[in-house]
Amino acid sequence: MGKADAALILLHLYQAPYTKVEESFHVQAVHDILSYGIPTQNVAETLRAKYDHFTFPGAVPRTFVGAAVLSAFSQPFIWLNDTIDRQLLGIKAFPLCSALTNDVNSARAILGLFNALSLLSFASGLRRAFGKTTAIWYLLYQASQFHVLYYASRTLSNMFAFGLSTLALRCLLQDHSQSATSKTYRNRCRLSLCLLTIAGIIFRSELAIFLATNTIFLFLTGRIGIQREIIPAGLLGLLLGLGTTVLVDSFFWQKYPLWPELEAFIFNVIHGQSSAWGTHPWHFYFTNAIPRLLLNPLVYLVGLPFALFQPSTRSAAAYLLIPSLTFIAIYSLQPHKEWRFIIYTIPPLTAASALGASYIWTHRTKSLLYRLLSLAMILSTLASLLCSTFILLPASSANYPGAHALNSLHNHAHSTKPTISVHLGNLACQTGVTRFLEMPSPLENSTPTWTYDKTENETLKSTSSFWSQFDYLLIEPGEEEVKVRSLSGPDRWEDVDVVEGFAGLRIVRPGEEAVGPVEERVLTKFVGEDGARLWRTGREFARRAVTRGWWVEVRMDPKIKILGRVSV
Repeated sequence: MGKADAALILLHLYQAPYTKVEESFHVQAVHDILSYGIPTQNVAETLRAKYDHFTFPGAVPRTFVGAAVLSAFSQPFIWLNDTIDRQLLGIKAFPLCSALTNDVNSARAILGLFNALSLLSFASGLRRAFGKTTAIWYLLYQASQFHVLYYASRTLSNMFAFGLSTLALRCLLQDHSQSATSKTYRNRCRLSLCLLTIAGIIFRSELAIFLATNTIFLFLTGRIGIQREIIPAGLLGLLLGLGTTVLVDSFFWQKYPLWPELEAFIFNVIHGQSSAWGTHPWHFYFTNAIPRLLLNPLVYLVGLPFALFQPSTRSAAAYLLIPSLTFIAIYSLQPHKEWRFIIYTIPPLTAASALGASYIWTHRTKSLLYRLLSLAMILSTLASLLCSTFILLPASSANYPGAHALNSLHNHAHSTKPTISVHLGNLACQTGVTRFLEMPSPLENSTPTWTYDKTENETLKSTSSFWSQFDYLLIEPGEEEVKVRSLSGPDRWEDVDVVEGFAGLRIVRPGEEAVGPVEERVLTKFVGEDGARLWRTGREFARRAVTRGWWVEVRMDPKIKILGRVSV
């Protein structure tokens, strides 16, 4: 059962191998470390000349610690066999570009497996603390939650912190054989607080609040003391976390001393700049983010209430829920809200619901209500898994038109000219284009040489001379395309390809045809053409017999247009 979560994480990586702009810093950092190595001579000059973060530094510096660790663990696979598909550790996804995009997803697979192992460790702790049935329900619920599976392998700072925080929470689970005051359990509490401290200092500053809520709760319930656990854990975590990030990041950023997460905290919280990315009402996390992250409505409508109101599970559920819900409540005071800021609370929330589900399941033979609830939980978990895998995953995998456009251009134009120059528009760079997708510098006497431009300066882009230097453009259809054609002349550019991207869900009404190209593409990769045909047959049967003609499928709209310069 536990291995299924790891397999699903890798499956989500396989189906959606590209990255978006919020993941780009760590992705580019992994690329630069693997491609150029860590310089030991002329350090400042080498870093500034080759590393992407000096060209595109972002609003605040981010840590290189996660990228350095992933690069180190990826390197043995590269040394083992230069032809190995490092993108997916053995699964080829894109024939022409597989050699170019391998390294990043080798690193992403390692990150995903680390997060999977942390989830499995947490499940093991639940089994020791609350029994096998609770652990099974936890794994079932976790396997049917889309966001955790999809983002477990994505190079967000939150997901680097997620594995550490989950391991920390596992340490707080009390085995049946231990008392709350035993030396072994107190040592584990100390380790837990140390891990949370390290994760907060290096990766995400909001974990300071999560650390505080857990520390205060453990102290108030008599599980830890100030001198024996809190101070040693804090000092060790501070020493390890701060020492690591300042040493690594001062080197890569060539700024001494540098603590990236402190600068991010000052920029986003003290100066309030995070609000520029949007704000939400105070209840957003409780009414929107948590239901989306848990996905299965019975997790919070049935599992959690039963866990809290049944005397046999109330105490355990409270220990799981109080620190996490308090953290969410406090963090709700911050105007800018995103679901990923509270993803660390999903394992304990899911575990608390699993307690309720376990109680219902073990009492299913005692009343009709429990039998019906057990059946409902099984069906809702299956429905959530199907929704996650066959609706949300296809929709998300179609959300990287920039990467698909660049691959299409490489296939179209490779070896057509000695030198090929490409301008990458803003949307293309935000939806999948990274250095991993760029063609490498050619070997001696080989062609072509590809050059890529990511100019964002609107003043430069408002002149015809700027656009005349490129052979191809990856731009948005509509206003940007009209601007380029008006500056260059209407006959200067020809359409090469149009790449579609996710544009929401389409409601198919009775009498309308269900097309579902994205779903069928995903199914074909899963189970081949025969599986896709079976899906089409099953879909039409379901529309006739169950939904009376209604259906929901992924809708695609043109997102990136590839323009080629017309030879004169």
